Amino acid sequence: MPHIWVEHSSNLEGKLDLPLLLTGVHCAAVNTGMFAEGAIRTRLQSVDQYRIGDGHPDNAFVHVVIRIAAGRNLQTKTQIGEAMFAELCRLLERQYASMPLGLSLEVQELDAALNFKQNNLQSHIDRRNADAGRRAGQAA
Repeated sequence: MPHIWVEHSSNLEGKLDLPLLLTGVHCAAVNTGMFAEGAIRTRLQSVDQYRIGDGHPDNAFVHVVIRIAAGRNLQTKTQIGEAMFAELCRLLERQYASMPLGLSLEVQELDAALNFKQNNLQSHIDRRNADAGRRAGQAA
């Protein structure tokens, strides 16, 4: 956990580096120190049908939903949200300064009784990192 959805209005395509936005939000989650790297899943979705404010075609949005496992206190959830929102704003500061743009982020807590999961990603990440370290040591 977490699962992160980054939605954006399709009129942002060509106006920002979408892979960089995806990576930046994902890395912001890693950098909170609250999640194992192998637990984070981030996806980017372009929304073609939307209406923002007065409906002007220049209006744009980016909305991030972070769904986390239950059990963290309000202070921790707030720290996660604030850190990730600050990075989202940093990633989009150029666009925010030059166009009508709504930015939002919400942290949602999943119901512990209804959250089913199985994950071996972290063990694979750890193994790849160890292998890379051995290769780097051999090359030196």
